[in-house]
Amino acid sequence: MKQIIQHLKTGQTELADVPTPMIRPGHLLIRSTRSLVSLGTERMLVEFGKASLIAKARQQPDRVKQVLDKMRTDGIMPTLEAVFNKLDTPLPLGYCNVGIVEEIGAGVQGFKIGDRVASNGQHAEFNCVPQNLVAKIPEAVTDDEAVFTVISAIGLQGIRLFEPSFGETVCVIGLGLIGQITAQLLRANGCRVIGVDLDPDKLALAEKFGVIPVHAGQTDPVVFGQELTGGAGVDGVIITASAKDSSIISQAANMCRKRGRIILVGVVGLEMDRAEFYQKELSFQVSCSYGPGRYDDAYELRGQDYPLPYVRWTEKRNFEAILHALASGDLDVKPLITEVVGLEQFDQIYEDMKKKGSIASILKYSDAASTDRRVQLSTRSYSGGSSIGIIGAGNFTRMALLPFMKKANAPIKSIASSGGLNATMLARKHNIPESTSDYKTILNDPEIGLVVVTTRPDSHASMVLEGLKAGKDVFVEKPLAIFPEELEAIEKAAANSSNVVTVGYNRRFSPHTQAVKKQLDPNAPKYLIANMNAGFIPPELWIHDRNIGGGRILGEACHLIDLLSHLSGSPVRRVFMSALGNNPTESTDTACIQLKFANGDVGVVNYFANGSSQYGKERVEVHSQGKSLIIDNFRQTKGYGTSGFKGLKTQIDKGHLSQFKELVNHWQSGKTGLIPLEELLNVSKAAFGALESMKTGTWEDIA
Repeated sequence: MKQIIQHLKTGQTELADVPTPMIRPGHLLIRSTRSLVSLGTERMLVEFGKASLIAKARQQPDRVKQVLDKMRTDGIMPTLEAVFNKLDTPLPLGYCNVGIVEEIGAGVQGFKIGDRVASNGQHAEFNCVPQNLVAKIPEAVTDDEAVFTVISAIGLQGIRLFEPSFGETVCVIGLGLIGQITAQLLRANGCRVIGVDLDPDKLALAEKFGVIPVHAGQTDPVVFGQELTGGAGVDGVIITASAKDSSIISQAANMCRKRGRIILVGVVGLEMDRAEFYQKELSFQVSCSYGPGRYDDAYELRGQDYPLPYVRWTEKRNFEAILHALASGDLDVKPLITEVVGLEQFDQIYEDMKKKGSIASILKYSDAASTDRRVQLSTRSYSGGSSIGIIGAGNFTRMALLPFMKKANAPIKSIASSGGLNATMLARKHNIPESTSDYKTILNDPEIGLVVVTTRPDSHASMVLEGLKAGKDVFVEKPLAIFPEELEAIEKAAANSSNVVTVGYNRRFSPHTQAVKKQLDPNAPKYLIANMNAGFIPPELWIHDRNIGGGRILGEACHLIDLLSHLSGSPVRRVFMSALGNNPTESTDTACIQLKFANGDVGVVNYFANGSSQYGKERVEVHSQGKSLIIDNFRQTKGYGTSGFKGLKTQIDKGHLSQFKELVNHWQSGKTGLIPLEELLNVSKAAFGALESMKTGTWEDIA
């Protein structure tokens, strides 16, 4: 299929060939018929992409601070590589889509194949969209009208926060697309509406909808509002403009009557004069996109609706309200359409997004879109089972796995991601012959012998089992499993298979780890400490969800359990975990894990998310026989009481390259697994035991 993407590094907009996305539970696969180009939002993205690195930095001061902090802890080159990798990531454009339902995922209700629907799908011939972001289109509404649904919901949400009353006077500042729609919806609520802008064409268009036009360059909006309301001031202002300075906020405050309301829908400077708000007791609120549910994964991705009696207007119900307004004629979007062009002619819109008089441009799609879920980028043949397939194209694959596997000369044939776009872009960048949205294509390919899994943790165990069943060797990113029963199934399957399972515990392959291990007597008792300054991750993100990410102890602290077990040379036999707070849950991200190894060694893992970002992320200490060896963030290792060991300094090296070199070598030479299966199982069991001990308050034995 075809999809419009933008390259952040250059600002170039491209119509790319990508696989049709796979249907997912709780989602609908929609064949596009129309999509709306948001000339405001998308122009900002395109202009940001075309800006220089310095200009990009000036627009994102918070990101600059993050980069500087990372330079201090990780070094200059690794930080710059991370920044450029991020800029290399293409951005899919579009969020206003109309189409036909082609496939329905498990658990979806209220839709049938063939339904015409509006959604926040992208500029792509097919979109896989969660059910709570899809609304049926009434018969009376055309596709050209329905494509305004999502962007209209942005204006509607601002109005809901404003809570207009019949007869009130409201000023809309900024008469772009959202401003024009907001003004119409206010009129439908019985309000007298003033529209402020600098563009005479937009003012003339708004006037046709019954809006009182005010040219901000010719008339003082504050004086006009005072005169129109007999000196009282307008009841409130809704700001739909985009501007960098704060003059619009001041103007809005001065226009309002005492105890007026100001709602910000657009993007403007927010330096406020306290006196302007204090004297009138003004209220100010920022509107969040389409309405309640926005950015809530439980609502948007997992389909958990808010109960209507308590949350009357959600994102989806706002979509439906807009569609009803279009059907009844309360909202008229036809005069807002500047042009309708075919998808292949997308450049007519994007080459000049500042065309005079442009309000809204619509992309029209062909009925003959390709449904192929695999894209062949080049032709290369491999003898049976001699190539590698990668399932998962997220941050880890982009930032670490592919760059290091390329250096390890790994023969990668195919890469899969459920949406298809990420896999295709990575395949193009790393000269991989094909991309796919269907991971089973990789499992069923006789030329692929090793499958690398980097999907979210909730799918790791099932992917491992499917890989073994398909007769493939499997390398899976940590954790191996997020529930004990999954681990049991893998243990049984691996015992009955000639294929090998490996987990990405890369730190044991770091040159720093290897240097420390060489200084240790394997038979001498050791006291081991590993600290991870993990950093804060908002609690609503999927990694904390026990059923998806498994939580940070299972998902990341397992790295440190494996590392200490490797340095000890012995499996964990007992574990105890104490977490921060009086009532910690399994999703805790600040805890102390005590480990007792079979050989008598003792280990402590301190995993915490409440430390400073300016402090190094990882520190490992090993104390044995009068020696103390310290690994500082895998950049520097020092030895105390060590004869002949002067230490080690490198760029930050957590062992990824060494791991993948050994992985490819082991696999191609037919050797046994990179890490013995019993060690992999022991680490997972120790992580499960840590969570259990937190609940019981006692030490857990690890079989």
